[in-house]
Amino acid sequence: MTTIYLKPHKEESVKRFHPWVFSGAIARVVLDADHQAAAPEEGELVCVRSATNEVLGVGHWQVGSIAVRILAFGEETLPKDFWKERIRAAYRVREAIGLVRNLNDTYRLVHGEGDWLPGLIVDVYADTAVVQAHSVGMHMHRMEIAKAIIAEVPQVKNVYYKSDDTLPFKAPIEGDKIGYLRHNDTSLRHDNEEFWSTENGLSFRIDWLRGQKTGFFVDQRENRALVERYAKDKDVLNMFCYTGGFSLYALRGGAKTVDSVDISQKAIDLVNINVAKNFPNATNHTAIAADAFEYLSKQKEAGKTYDLIILDPPAFAKHRDAVKNALRGYQRINAKAIEMIRKGGLLFTFSCSQAVDKEAFRLAVFSAAAQVGRKVRILHQLHQPQDHPINIYHPEGEYLKGLVLYVE
Repeated sequence: MTTIYLKPHKEESVKRFHPWVFSGAIARVVLDADHQAAAPEEGELVCVRSATNEVLGVGHWQVGSIAVRILAFGEETLPKDFWKERIRAAYRVREAIGLVRNLNDTYRLVHGEGDWLPGLIVDVYADTAVVQAHSVGMHMHRMEIAKAIIAEVPQVKNVYYKSDDTLPFKAPIEGDKIGYLRHNDTSLRHDNEEFWSTENGLSFRIDWLRGQKTGFFVDQRENRALVERYAKDKDVLNMFCYTGGFSLYALRGGAKTVDSVDISQKAIDLVNINVAKNFPNATNHTAIAADAFEYLSKQKEAGKTYDLIILDPPAFAKHRDAVKNALRGYQRINAKAIEMIRKGGLLFTFSCSQAVDKEAFRLAVFSAAAQVGRKVRILHQLHQPQDHPINIYHPEGEYLKGLVLYVE
């Protein structure tokens, strides 16, 4: 196995179980005797050692500033049954926190570094697990991962691989980036058109073939439940609604009216399907395909107001260079929403941009409130749910942040 030697004193973060080795910490690379290349192949398993030859761990080599993602600390090679043990441990956590139950078959099974599997995401929808690899190394191990999921997660009969948008763009990838890795012909609906999963007793059609991410945004489950708690007798606006998660919870919570807005007509079609499935006689829901900023501007001009508004936009900043523009975007959209909230109303506002930290997001929302000139109080500070755990040694894993504001 290729060995990566670190510069003196650069082993401290790895010894504190941080799973990333940065390229600047590497002193030299020693290839194994049979290796003909000038450097390790991307995705290859490598052993990481300190400058004094202490074994630090084994992980996936990759091209970029993060050169190695550690899978097993203190090991020279991956232990026997590594994948099964890690998947088993992840599933036990979901069982322990009560997510695996009759009224809920939708949850995140593996959350990358939070489950000691950097570069891997697995979401479970009823009897199907959807796998996304964010590194070439995880792509290379996809069949072992699928086998481990089938073996260790009782409800899962099918494993679908969806990594066409998540693997490094320029990486030399062999094999399909999308398709079924394991499937049970007796349970699988191959066209994906009638696949339903359950979240807290509500039914959602999941389109992992063509939908965003793995087909659904599992990370807002607890925050959707909080909207349900506050929705009774309120006029609700769900911006960036995607397939209507917040909208369904608001309807179940007794909202007077719910307007769902998304720029994608396909998403709006799914919202209507989901509402019809759960509330077949509902007459208080309207779905609109429109740009968020344009919709809010037009509604403000028309004098439209709401008791409760949800802002859950896509990531405005996907890398550090975009943070400044992202913060302007968050300030702008929140100002428009705050203007349209009735006195005593609520704003649920979120950022899923990992590059934007909690304080910067909070400052952007504060600036929006100050710009509009309304008094605002913070009722809740929200974050990602339990099945998106944050590795205490890897604080970078905290990406979802949100505020619930009371607007006077």
